Amino acid sequence: MNPAIWWQQLLLAMAGGALGSGLRFAIGASLLQRFGGGFPWGTLAVNLVGSFVAGFLMIWLDARGPSSWPWRALLIVGVAGGLTTFSSLMIECLVFARTERSAMIGLYLGITLLAGLVLVFLGARLGSLVVATRAG
Repeated sequence: MNPAIWWQQLLLAMAGGALGSGLRFAIGASLLQRFGGGFPWGTLAVNLVGSFVAGFLMIWLDARGPSSWPWRALLIVGVAGGLTTFSSLMIECLVFARTERSAMIGLYLGITLLAGLVLVFLGARLGSLVVATRAG
């Protein structure tokens, strides 16, 4: 890979990651304030929204061909990667276990994984529809 392109991708991913992390913080803080700390609504929300957005972007950008690499680096690796978080999901499961709410772990993981899987496919389907509409 051309070193200049590699550096451009890195910088775009970093910029998008900063934006995604900021969004994750803002959404998490807002939902914590609104619903309290009984359930990690913020992490669940960003992981589900991120799943949908990533599915959509994957299809939408794929239709643009190889020239879409800057957008992939910025939006998928950066923004969606910074927005979603596996480490927070795992930490929150640990918190559930340490605060004698272990029964919540299975529910939280089940919702996150199943809904995330459904939403990534729905996002990809919407991306396919948008691409087909633009092509036709």
